[in-house]
Amino acid sequence: MADVHHFTNGIVTPGVAYTLSVLGSVLCLVCTARMRTSGMAGQRFWWLVLAAAALGGTGIWAMHFMAMLGFAVTGAPIRYDIGRTVLSALVAIVTVGLGLRTVGYGPARLSRIILGGLLTGVGVAGMHYLGMFAMRLDGVISYDPGLVAASVLIAATAASVAFWFTVVLRRPVAIAGAALLMGVAVCSMHYTGMAAMSVRLTDPTHTMGGASATSLLVPICVLVLLVVGGLVYAIGATPTAEDVSAREYLDQVRLAREQAALAAEQAKSRRAVSDRAGGFRR
Repeated sequence: MADVHHFTNGIVTPGVAYTLSVLGSVLCLVCTARMRTSGMAGQRFWWLVLAAAALGGTGIWAMHFMAMLGFAVTGAPIRYDIGRTVLSALVAIVTVGLGLRTVGYGPARLSRIILGGLLTGVGVAGMHYLGMFAMRLDGVISYDPGLVAASVLIAATAASVAFWFTVVLRRPVAIAGAALLMGVAVCSMHYTGMAAMSVRLTDPTHTMGGASATSLLVPICVLVLLVVGGLVYAIGATPTAEDVSAREYLDQVRLAREQAALAAEQAKSRRAVSDRAGGFRR
């Protein structure tokens, strides 16, 4: 078996990967909270899409490929199939969206949270192994069934816990703490899945196609910046339910004051007219 290395860049790649996972989790939790409090079906749908892109795209998929920058096999250059790589991103976003749809629409029940977590966990694990299937090298990759099952279990458990957080958490401090825990869970799933892998090298037979991990770095970073920037803008530009309620309350207070002032002015005018009429009679 070939020597497999997961931390060729030290703590840099796992550190950045964890940061991406936490960032995606924070944005997902905020978007999901907006989704649950939105009163319009169209707005709820778009918040669902944004939440799925945040967690599935940034917190899971981008985290996976950032962590893969630290992966190496001694004696075997590694390249990635672009089509399968993109497909793995779509799998992550769609499955997270389906899980959020299961949890976020309707009453918050434990059965819905578990179902959504299982659905998303299997999808996230599928994204991971599809991403690994996109990897090309001169060798045969095999997996330990026990560790594969453990990685799927971790993914499903992490997704269920994440969805529970999305249902019950609203305060910023609680959301930040939940995102830190979710980041640990997502990274644990990734590295458990990586530990399940072993490689047996074969003789080079042809020139491999695909892209190297470093050549994917810039496009992925640009994509992450665009997604995160769009999410932050959407969150900042859209008022929360509390903002809307506060604005309505202030509008009601202002209207009541204007009506009171108008009533007082009308009463004053009536008194003035009455006083003038009384003077004429005298």
